[in-house]
Amino acid sequence: MIYLDQAASSFPKPKEVAEAMVAAVNEYGANPGRGGHRLATQARVTIDETRELLKTLFNAPSKKHVWFYQNATGALNQALFGFPFKEGDHVVSTALEHNSVRRPLEQLRERNGLVITYAQPDEEGIISPEKIAQACTDQTKAIVLSHGSNVTGAYLELEKIGEMAEAHGIVFIVDASQTAGVIDIDMKRDRISMLACAGHKGLLGPQGTGVLIVADDYGLTPLSYGGTGSYSELIDQPSQWPDRYESGTLNTPGIAGLKAGIEYVLDNGVAQIFAHEWALTERLLKGLGAQKVDVYGPPLPRKRLGVVSFRLSGFDSHEVALILDEHYQIAVRAGLHCAPMTHETLQTTDTGLIRVSVGPFNTEREVDQLLQAVMDIQQAFTS
Repeated sequence: MIYLDQAASSFPKPKEVAEAMVAAVNEYGANPGRGGHRLATQARVTIDETRELLKTLFNAPSKKHVWFYQNATGALNQALFGFPFKEGDHVVSTALEHNSVRRPLEQLRERNGLVITYAQPDEEGIISPEKIAQACTDQTKAIVLSHGSNVTGAYLELEKIGEMAEAHGIVFIVDASQTAGVIDIDMKRDRISMLACAGHKGLLGPQGTGVLIVADDYGLTPLSYGGTGSYSELIDQPSQWPDRYESGTLNTPGIAGLKAGIEYVLDNGVAQIFAHEWALTERLLKGLGAQKVDVYGPPLPRKRLGVVSFRLSGFDSHEVALILDEHYQIAVRAGLHCAPMTHETLQTTDTGLIRVSVGPFNTEREVDQLLQAVMDIQQAFTS
């Protein structure tokens, strides 16, 4: 099987990821922070070391600012539903958001009277920092956006947006699910207030892992209350970080696997990983450009993430994906990609799109096989 659905979840993982998870289950499968014996201590140390790696990767203030969740959606829920928004507060987002951002915002609009502006992309699918700035008002409390689109592969200039947000006292919340581990992100340089990401995509960890990193105290209300393994004498949730925002037993095997994935990213370098994925993406874009294929997102030579969405005229996107799977053993993603507003913007809601996404272990040969398969499908149905 040729796996070209990396934007959904990276596969394969570095072998060290599974090895670390097995060790966590078989060698120290105790409850982290719920005991002073050596196995519980080892579990806690593994989690603390993973926090430290994430602090290093994203230049966060300290490991205590790194909080673990089941996925990026859980992290974003904590950031958004936990934030002290008031009725009439204004938020700026974009028309290219995944539902993990859009749905919480729309719920806040319905529940709390939040006012939302979705900045629109230009004809090349780019949303400039100037567009974000123009959407802001005196009532803007937060800018909430995805760093990179999971449909078009376009990504934003975080540093310029962050500078503007900081200058106007606006909280800057970033969903880096598509870019963490692929594009350099520096929370201090980019003035990011809160950074959420999935562990199972560019960070090469397992599913069931997500992260929220906060730069400062924004008065967040915890979304869950309960045991933290610390300050057990308190009736209220403890105020200390990260305990305040991590009730319940953490996913130690998953976090151990995430640690191994991050170590792979750091060892190989984010810039080198992006360079590899961009080379494959450029090859894919050039190959599709030579065929009668409608490709969406930033055109060459502008760089994008390793995400390319397209459609074949007269074909249903799901049908093409099924043919690629059953006849060519190529895995891609078809449909609306949990980003319906993006498809409304692209005017592709009726058919959806075929999305090809590459990762650090894909090859030029696999891209060429996909291009040949697309050509075969078109010729078979038009001859």
